[in-house]
Amino acid sequence: MRNSRLGLRPLRFLGMLMLALFTVLPWACTRKTVSFKSTPDEPLALLSDTLTTTGDTLNGKPSLSTARKATLTKEQERAAKEAEKDTQRKSKKKKKNVFLGEKMKKAFVKTGPKGRNQKITIFYYLKYPKTLNAYAPAYYYYDTKKHKILKLAAVEEDAAQLKILHGPYKVMQNNKVLETGYYALGTRHLRWETFDKNGVLLTKTHYEMGFPRDANVSYYGEDRSKINEIVPYVNGKLEGDYAKFFQNGQPEWRGQFENGKRVGIWTKYWGFRSRRRYEYQYGESGYDPEVAEPELIREYSREAKLIFDKEKNLDTRNEPVADPNPARRPGYTPRTVPKAAPKVAPKKR
Repeated sequence: MRNSRLGLRPLRFLGMLMLALFTVLPWACTRKTVSFKSTPDEPLALLSDTLTTTGDTLNGKPSLSTARKATLTKEQERAAKEAEKDTQRKSKKKKKNVFLGEKMKKAFVKTGPKGRNQKITIFYYLKYPKTLNAYAPAYYYYDTKKHKILKLAAVEEDAAQLKILHGPYKVMQNNKVLETGYYALGTRHLRWETFDKNGVLLTKTHYEMGFPRDANVSYYGEDRSKINEIVPYVNGKLEGDYAKFFQNGQPEWRGQFENGKRVGIWTKYWGFRSRRRYEYQYGESGYDPEVAEPELIREYSREAKLIFDKEKNLDTRNEPVADPNPARRPGYTPRTVPKAAPKVAPKKR
């Protein structure tokens, strides 16, 4: 009898374990409502899921990303999108076309045949005209009528179609850069570089308001306020624009060096109002033998009248100059025309 009781004890323990397991299983399988609210007095059993209701709030707004969004009308949504776009526009700063404190405009010029061989020049010019440096060796303009970039020896103030170059400058061909640099008030400034079609650097020159950085500049007097002569040097060789001035600041000579030789047209001035007197023609390239005796191609009178031109076969240098005030016969007095009486407005009664 005692042995039978000892054999039934494991069965009783197993039965109690099974009873406890069946008691806990229904409670574990029942659905419970989870709440993230911090208020302890809130009942646990709720009819809706607190993860998707606006009950979880901070200052009246849903605190979870899964909270249901408040319903907005189409007009309210449109207004909210416009307000967001306005804030983005205000945050972005507008790019200002300003270089060295001067406002400028962008332009471009196309030269050559269409296709891969066409060159595109991208540049900027001053938005408003400025007074230029009278001692600059050369001035660069953009002709808005001819759509060309011009290099002039004298300042052109009356031509409205000429715009002063100012800002970055770039020449491209077949999407490759051939030349880069900067202009400042119509003169070359900072670093200028040229490249071949493969992008290999050919030349690099530094300028300071038109003058090569290595140029020799001489002055009148000890105060160094007036320039006498500008001799351009690049890497120890004559290269660039040459200029010589009178003591009154007017140009006396202007020309250009290439590879240590005079090239192009060299101009001699009268010494007032930047008026030209003689124009001499040198070789076209500095890599050809230098011309020993330049050829006179044009000559001007003091009144800026062309009196000799080789290309036009014009030569009036030996002709007598007409007197602007011809002599009159003795006793001649010019007739005076009486002025009309001024109109008087009638008096109001």
